[in-house]
Amino acid sequence: MKNSIVRFLLPSVTLPVGMISAKTIAMKHLFLVMSAWGAAMAVAAPAKLDATGVEVKTFKAGETVFTDRPQFKLTEAAAKHVAGKTFFRTGIGGGLKLKVRTDGELYALAAEPKSPVTRRAELEAAGFMRVPGIAPFQVFGTNACDVGELWRKDVKKGETFRFGKWVIVAGFDPERQGMKPPREGELLYNGIELPKAWPPRDVPANGRSELVVPYLGEGRPNVAFIDVGRQLFVDDFLVEKTDLTRVYNHPVKYEGNPVLKPENDYERNRPQNAIALPKGGGLWWDSERKVFRLWYEAGWCYRICYAESKDGIHWERPDLGVVPGTNRLLPDQKVDSWSVFPDPEAADPSQRWKLFVMPGGNNVPGYCFTSADGIHWTNKTATGDIGDRTTMFYNPFRRKWIYSLRGGWKDSGRARRYWEGSDFLTDCKWEWKDEQSPKWAVRWLRADEHDVQTDRPLENKKAQLYCFDAVAYESIMLGGFEIHWGPENNVCEEHGMPKITEIQFAYSRDGFHWSRPDRRAAIRAERWKSEQWDRGYVQPLSNICVIRDEKLWFYYGAFGGDPTRLRRSGTGPGTGNGSMNGMYDNGAMGCASLRRDGFVGMKATTKGELLTRPVRFSGEHLFVNVDAPAGALRAEVLDEDGEPVPGFSVAESVPVSVDSTKVRLSWKNGATLAAFRGRDVRFRFTLENGTLYSFWVSRRANGASNGYVAGGGPDYDGLVDR
Repeated sequence: MKNSIVRFLLPSVTLPVGMISAKTIAMKHLFLVMSAWGAAMAVAAPAKLDATGVEVKTFKAGETVFTDRPQFKLTEAAAKHVAGKTFFRTGIGGGLKLKVRTDGELYALAAEPKSPVTRRAELEAAGFMRVPGIAPFQVFGTNACDVGELWRKDVKKGETFRFGKWVIVAGFDPERQGMKPPREGELLYNGIELPKAWPPRDVPANGRSELVVPYLGEGRPNVAFIDVGRQLFVDDFLVEKTDLTRVYNHPVKYEGNPVLKPENDYERNRPQNAIALPKGGGLWWDSERKVFRLWYEAGWCYRICYAESKDGIHWERPDLGVVPGTNRLLPDQKVDSWSVFPDPEAADPSQRWKLFVMPGGNNVPGYCFTSADGIHWTNKTATGDIGDRTTMFYNPFRRKWIYSLRGGWKDSGRARRYWEGSDFLTDCKWEWKDEQSPKWAVRWLRADEHDVQTDRPLENKKAQLYCFDAVAYESIMLGGFEIHWGPENNVCEEHGMPKITEIQFAYSRDGFHWSRPDRRAAIRAERWKSEQWDRGYVQPLSNICVIRDEKLWFYYGAFGGDPTRLRRSGTGPGTGNGSMNGMYDNGAMGCASLRRDGFVGMKATTKGELLTRPVRFSGEHLFVNVDAPAGALRAEVLDEDGEPVPGFSVAESVPVSVDSTKVRLSWKNGATLAAFRGRDVRFRFTLENGTLYSFWVSRRANGASNGYVAGGGPDYDGLVDR
């Protein structure tokens, strides 16, 4: 028999890694095979297929079968049946709609009938029959449910088939325009594909133009995967079209600020400058002990200390025993900037906490430490050379430790360089100067032409990126850009007042490229004419925020300065600079709160709509964060052709008229979205007199998002909303 020629109508895209159990995958997998297989394994001319957005590979022993499941490699047993056949490698959650272009035969490899979720009924209903003479064989893995068997069917031109998840088409001629070469870069949880060369080395050394975010342009995937976290409207990654108004919101400062300030001798650190704030540091919720844990800096560039709080407002300084009678840690380690992050997945219990320290100066090494309890630190390891105000954070979407290194270049002034590693202690060696080195810390982030202020002549200098920190929040990385407006240090020293830095929000879906659609200060400096404690030098916490009472709480450090402590005339710029000059005095910690997911709201003053791009999910319950007590929100499901699905139209949607950070949407038929699992659909939200902040499809009726919760909070037993 000759091969059939099939048109691939619906490109297959993967579900995020880790969202489906291996057991379920193995029992449901189905391979569509285009070749003249059979008992005699006859050889025929390969078919030609039209396809886009899929990879072309060749079956061989050890070949990875799915784009997003590297552990599923073709076994020796399976290879003898399919060796040399070209196939489309799709994701584990991919689906296919096929149309036959010429008469021929179609083959399928599926889980054997002993599986409780075998596709035998589906295949038999479509006219497939088991191929005689080929016993079930191990396709991949070692489990019994990884055993598959071969089916076939004579097909006619014009026939169409729709198959669900875990589909591979094979045995065709790959020399056809539109086919995608094998993926060489990493496929992310949201459908974004990274280039093979990572991290990028293309950030220009010259100019002040806004840096490109590829996944918001030509690099945007055809389908967005939304199994991880609440889906925020911080950019247009999820938006096809809308007539709603995008509104940017900022946290409101707590009236009782500061919540932490210098109170003891080592925090006052006289005759040096007094501070008690997390200059980086970390603030994390401990779900076992039901307390917030804070690592902060006592005394300007002096020592690390530790505090605890049940409510995030009132802080206690426990006697830790490291320095008897105090809450001090690492008593011999000087700090300039530093970061603390938990690592609950660490295989070694002694490394459940990670600490990075920048000790001060420039072009010097930093140090990495690990700890079992966050109190007693060991494994001190020197890093590559760094500059001051260098920090570190963790990207759990890619399981990478990211170093935010100070390092300016032409036209940028203060800016950031990037280094990532999988192992915290062994992957912290980078090259600072040699751009040809594979370990070069690449140019990364800077201020740009859109960072301007025109109403403050004393501070109106070219903006610089003073520091940058980030944390995983729901489906994105949330960043804090510390923008430096000036004045320069010598001006600040002459007045004994802090330099002006403020925090802007930034958002990333790949961890490297960041969008900043709103250049206003999210957490502002109160400036010199104010008598407030936070006049200037406002800087983010390493983990940006925590969640409490359905609000995001942003903790930040700031300085009041001291105009009585000035640089003494005639003694040079070194005298009084930094440790004794008032520009770095009276540093404390405050907090500000924002509605959960409230960074950006899509607002309708009367009535409007928002249509999403194609999305794919494995959940079944649609939830939203919406403020519409005097209005109404409805939702509609559209199929892959853009047509409303009967039973899920806007007319059949049950309107919600509430102000809630988590409310479930439903339809009059009472059905869930289970029928749309693994399919490409769109949502159309219709909103009257209200604001929509986020949406997500949960596997659970309680609305758990499976997203990240920044520094955690009292409603969570970990760093993921389970």
